[in-house]
Amino acid sequence: MTRFGLGSEGMALLGTSSSQIDSSFEDLATPLLDSLYNFARWMARNPSDAEDLVQETCLKALRGFASFQPGTNFRAWIFQILRNTIWSSRSKLERRMTVAMDFEEEGPALAVDNETPETLLMKRSDSGLLQKAIDNLAVHHREILLLCEVEEMSYREIAEILSIPTGTVVSRLARARKAVRESLHGQLSAGGRNVSLERSATVS
Repeated sequence: MTRFGLGSEGMALLGTSSSQIDSSFEDLATPLLDSLYNFARWMARNPSDAEDLVQETCLKALRGFASFQPGTNFRAWIFQILRNTIWSSRSKLERRMTVAMDFEEEGPALAVDNETPETLLMKRSDSGLLQKAIDNLAVHHREILLLCEVEEMSYREIAEILSIPTGTVVSRLARARKAVRESLHGQLSAGGRNVSLERSATVS
């Protein structure tokens, strides 16, 4: 997200001069700005809202940087701030997420490999179809899929960001992948492209 950074222009947007920023915070946060923006854009579905969310997140993180423990996972720490910011700034979104999670059962932990038929199908699908499939996910499924598949975070990192057990990460991710797979198959079938999951998993 080159339009927004933590140099002098970025600090002006945050209401903080470059002389005030802790250099260690800048060193840690700057490489993550693109990832933070992409996640916010997927969740908010609006580029302008995403920029505002990242700016607010960076300001909160900067103000609370003294509470960050050096040597721990900064990426998980700032992504958790971003997620909480998204929740608090979108009341309707928050209510949908809360209701969905209140009725979600963790169930048995399902095995989730790095390469599954679902992820292979996602990689081979048209980007527009894939975006629609992800947009149609329940919010708590969308966020976990993005953190795992797009940001390539570990289950431990995701569990820390979402404040849920690792077993819930695994089972929720499996449901998200299944929902995307079913959505893609539905869209492909409707468009006359009947692509089987088995074929997608074997095509080189």
